[in-house]
Amino acid sequence: MSEFRQNPSDEISVPHESVSGESSGQHLPTSETVTAAARLIPNQINYIIVSPKQRGNPVLKFIRSVPWEFGDIVPDYQLGMSACALYLSLRYHNLNPNYIHERLKQLASSYQLRVLLVQVDVKDPYHALKELAKMCILADCTLILAFSHEEAGRYLETYKAFENKPADLIMEKTEKNYLAKVTEALTSVNKVNKTDSATLLSTFMSFNKIVEASEDELSLCPGLGPQKARRLHKVFRQPFLKDFKKSDNTNGQDKSSNKESS
Repeated sequence: MSEFRQNPSDEISVPHESVSGESSGQHLPTSETVTAAARLIPNQINYIIVSPKQRGNPVLKFIRSVPWEFGDIVPDYQLGMSACALYLSLRYHNLNPNYIHERLKQLASSYQLRVLLVQVDVKDPYHALKELAKMCILADCTLILAFSHEEAGRYLETYKAFENKPADLIMEKTEKNYLAKVTEALTSVNKVNKTDSATLLSTFMSFNKIVEASEDELSLCPGLGPQKARRLHKVFRQPFLKDFKKSDNTNGQDKSSNKESS
């Protein structure tokens, strides 16, 4: 909504146990990680500044791991010296489609990172989200979807808490040893599990020999079977890059054949 109303007692945030945000399947940092990342940093604003327009927004109840307070700002949330967020309910957007256009126009390029935090609260959001995605591309904004007020709050506090953290802190941690890399590569093939990977490595001794093995040799591995062997053998012999020229020629032939038949 464009404006909210809440009691004065709600203006001060009090830390509570964070929610998991499981509604969209996103794996956000835990409350302990966010709290640790939000330690005071000299010469920085160490709290989220919230526009008075957001008074009464239920999202504020779920900003728990970082402090926030109201302030006179153009965006809905100032997440740092160069980051901000606009909040938009899809239900409100369907009723007032011009609202977000005006807000983005007011915001212009005032901040380096501009986030449009969209609350998905309608049954059929796809058409509206498609239009908002185009709008964000043109306005150079980052589109973030939240499927609950809890999840929206977690996104806001996470952006703030990790404001000065390196990018690799939130990247997936991957194993660097040979065995882990080979296991990850083999188990990426459908139906092949870690036990199959260990059996293949113990039989052929190296990844190269597994790739070079015939379908019959692969099927002789205990527990692998002919179906997994056929699937592995096929995957190893497929090109890594799609042949776009071949697909274009095929499409052209199909079109020409359709014309002749008509």
